[in-house]
Amino acid sequence: MNDVIIIGAGIIGTSVARELSKYNTKVLILEKGIDVSMGATKANSAIIHGGYAEKNSTLKGQLCYRGRMQFSRLNEELNFGFRETGSLVITTEDDKEPLEKLMENGIKNGLTDLSIIGAEEIRRIEPILSHNVKWALYCKGAGICSPYEMAIAMAENAIKNGVILELENEVVDIEQIESGFKVKTNKGEYYSKYIINAAGVYSDNISRMVEVDKFEIFPRSGEYILFTRGTGEPINTVIFQLPTKLGKGILLASTYYGNLLIGPDANDDTDREDTSTHIDRIANIYKQTKALYSKIDPRQFIRSFTGIRARSSTDDFIIEETRVKGFINVAGIQSPGLTSSPAIADMVIKILKKSGLKLERNNEFDPYRKPIITKKSLRPLKEIKPLTELPLGFRERIVCRCEQISEQEIVDALHRGIRVKTVDGVKRRTRATMGWCQGDFCKSRIIEIMEREYGEKIDSSFDIEHSGVNRVQKSDLLDYLKSLD
Repeated sequence: MNDVIIIGAGIIGTSVARELSKYNTKVLILEKGIDVSMGATKANSAIIHGGYAEKNSTLKGQLCYRGRMQFSRLNEELNFGFRETGSLVITTEDDKEPLEKLMENGIKNGLTDLSIIGAEEIRRIEPILSHNVKWALYCKGAGICSPYEMAIAMAENAIKNGVILELENEVVDIEQIESGFKVKTNKGEYYSKYIINAAGVYSDNISRMVEVDKFEIFPRSGEYILFTRGTGEPINTVIFQLPTKLGKGILLASTYYGNLLIGPDANDDTDREDTSTHIDRIANIYKQTKALYSKIDPRQFIRSFTGIRARSSTDDFIIEETRVKGFINVAGIQSPGLTSSPAIADMVIKILKKSGLKLERNNEFDPYRKPIITKKSLRPLKEIKPLTELPLGFRERIVCRCEQISEQEIVDALHRGIRVKTVDGVKRRTRATMGWCQGDFCKSRIIEIMEREYGEKIDSSFDIEHSGVNRVQKSDLLDYLKSLD
């Protein structure tokens, strides 16, 4: 009998699991995917939001800033990649009242690092922006991180501290029993005193399994454009336009590793699994951003992708023990869910304590997780060419030429307590295949390492199915933009 079963291994499920591993509890994570961070966690803006955009009366507003304030410490412990950059909400209008309202709301949420700045100060911070920008709300403590690396780090550290992870276990039924719950998956049956429903876009379906039907999830898709490494270096902050009822709008940012990222748009006409991208939506994102940052070069585009946000019918986070004692919903976690995730985990612990779960400190808890890779400057290709030509088995052999990932880094990623079954899983841990060629050079080299380390044939069907099918390609985008001129 488990003390807690967590359904879902995205950033929320893994954050809760890691927090629970600080106690002497028996915790099991059930995840239907082939790996952790397979939903919204691996396809989002990667922004650590300031905490000014959500109303103070909502859980979003109350938890965002509390979560943001934990990121520096968490990154020191877990090494997933976080950088404080600051953010700007910009307007090309003379009227700064909307920014003043955002600032007032941020102060209500506890923020102390907000200011409204004019055109001269904006251009000092972001000289790349159009001179049409008149005013901006500046938040000094906002930042960026690597969200899938964060979830992987949370999961690895939780496992190190005693949590069990079962992948490819899709929950199909939950039955209340005298001692708690029986959870049936496609692989077997599991028992627990408590259940944490962190199933993302499927959290309403999971909740209905115990006949709790208080909310519905309406998936909202957002498409993004990612450019080659280095293209984000001219950008110093996260740049937002004024938010609308559909969200925070299209943003312009540099990823933690220096790729220019623009998007997302927002579309409610989607389903929970549709992560395809569309030429008209991608081109519209490009055009909107081009008006603010004229030096975007579409020839440096390397990938489009889509994330599906778990928008709830309440339009707020749902974090509560339900009328079914022991069953806790953590649902509707859309933006700023990533930023709020540490505070959400804290809140779930308080709910469990209040519900009666005895939590005794784990005196052997180790908060540290060493990095797999560290951010580094890329060397000239002619300098690394001899390392790419080394045979299989050399630690220093460069496997991924674009991101300069070594064989030793890939081997390390494969032996962290989670069996990595796909090249996609290696990519999210090491950045191999994330460069200009998108895996043309290194995919087969990665597979041969995986097969050597695991002693079995690697089924590449997952990677084939997810290697760019239904994604806008560079040539298509260039042709489409040319047709609009």
